[in-house]
Amino acid sequence: MLVELSIKNFAIIDELIVSLNKGLTVLTGETGAGKSIIIDAIGLLVGGRGSTEFIRYGANRAEIEGLFSIEQDHPVIEKAKSLGIDVEEGMIIVRRDLTTHGKSICRLNGKLVTLGIIREIGQTLVDIHGQHEHQALLQQDRHIAFLDSFAKDALKSTKSEYQLLFKKFNNVKNQLEQMNKNEQELAHRTDLIQYQLNEIEKAKLRPHEDEDLLEEKLKLANNEKLYKALHASYNSLYGEGKGLDWIHNALSHAEEAVEIDPKLKKLVETVSSCYYLLEEASFSLSHQFEHLEFDPNRLEMIETRLNEISFLKKKYGTTVDEILEYAAKVEDELDTLVNKEDRIQSLQNELDALRLDLEVEANALSAIRKDKALQLSDLVHQQLQALYMEKTKFTVEMNKIPNGRFTEDGVDTAEFYISPNPGEPLKPLSKVASGGEISRIMLAMKTIFSTGQGVTSLIFDEVDTGVSGRVAQAIAEKIYQIASKSQVLCITHLPQVAAMADQHLYISKQQIEERTKTNVRQLTTEEKVHEVARMISGVEVTELTKEHANELLILADQIKTNT
Repeated sequence: MLVELSIKNFAIIDELIVSLNKGLTVLTGETGAGKSIIIDAIGLLVGGRGSTEFIRYGANRAEIEGLFSIEQDHPVIEKAKSLGIDVEEGMIIVRRDLTTHGKSICRLNGKLVTLGIIREIGQTLVDIHGQHEHQALLQQDRHIAFLDSFAKDALKSTKSEYQLLFKKFNNVKNQLEQMNKNEQELAHRTDLIQYQLNEIEKAKLRPHEDEDLLEEKLKLANNEKLYKALHASYNSLYGEGKGLDWIHNALSHAEEAVEIDPKLKKLVETVSSCYYLLEEASFSLSHQFEHLEFDPNRLEMIETRLNEISFLKKKYGTTVDEILEYAAKVEDELDTLVNKEDRIQSLQNELDALRLDLEVEANALSAIRKDKALQLSDLVHQQLQALYMEKTKFTVEMNKIPNGRFTEDGVDTAEFYISPNPGEPLKPLSKVASGGEISRIMLAMKTIFSTGQGVTSLIFDEVDTGVSGRVAQAIAEKIYQIASKSQVLCITHLPQVAAMADQHLYISKQQIEERTKTNVRQLTTEEKVHEVARMISGVEVTELTKEHANELLILADQIKTNT
């Protein structure tokens, strides 16, 4: 259940914190006070479409946060674990912020998540039923979705298999249509592919060739520098008039000097050692550059080849491997185009085989739907009896989509038919149902669906439109019946529904410094009598309307006790 709701800077709501209880919570108040805005905020919290228009004028962002209490076997637990989110004591905090830049920031127990995840989780937490669903009930093309929602467990496996086949079928069908395109267009495509393939094949590329050439180029470029440095060093030492020649002269003169002064012997030995060390070093330098691999012609060849590859990269890929992959791809396409007739026949055969498989799965879907349509009709009849429509006949008419056409959901159409009065033929719901009848039929379906949906909270936004009297009382009792199995939040204008509330919240607005602000407060018993009386009278609350309100509340308590 939704335990607490916090709203800040949303529409005309400045800041609001609402604590909610189990059972039936009713929201009432004057038109325009902000009742539906609170429901809009909850819808946005659980993944509804956002808009900067929701942000209160003058604010930078709107903030909505909800604390949900869930059972240990709720699907949210498993989803949260898969996201690495801890769920302690069965509590989930969902938060969504809307910024003036149009960004939507979502958090689940404090961890940032995507809007898609919030929407997926939200579907299991809250089910909002408003006037738009009334309109959906009047749209025949939406009836198949209502039926599938009722039969989702029975349909799940078969529908999954069908949709997998349908995806393959569409893929092959699109390929076949592509093959049957304009002949001239295909001829131009064939010529282009042939030219591209010839250009790539002429280059005779090898896998990773560009990488290998760059590595070799770097090595060769460094070898040239090394060769020049070693050669210059050797030339500086060895040769007539070079370093070693001068040091040899120095050694000769030093040896003459030591004959004159024996004390210079150690100095002469030092000069001698240096000479022979440098002579040995010059021989090593010569050996190094003579055995160094350096081929200026090879470097030039590499540069030319890399330029050729670079030209191809501009057209077919960023690496040699990508160019080769592109060549393989267009080669397959060329083969398909050249052998077009064979390929068309192959695709046609594949399409025919998939069509047969689709028909089998589609027929299986139809059989399940027909069976579930009968069950749904029976259950709707049972629910309508309690809503004073016991003589109304309701049925789900199943038909095939014309021209043997397949859709993502199968080959079926569904349409709800009713006969509100005995002796009248069944007619499409959209043609004969009044607003009050639509409200009751939708409530009947919601009662049926809520049993199997397992959502945490159900929200009814003015589902009692167009009803009054004993029908209003029946609707009130039906909503309370649903609330006994799941938390229900209900915006209503019916005193009968308000009287059944376990928690009654009054929504009002006030003007402070030329700004409108929405307030919510829980009514006391006495205040509840006054509010129900206001809903009865519509204008002025009198002692008589208070008595009627009190009677209505006493009757509601009796019904709740016996439920």
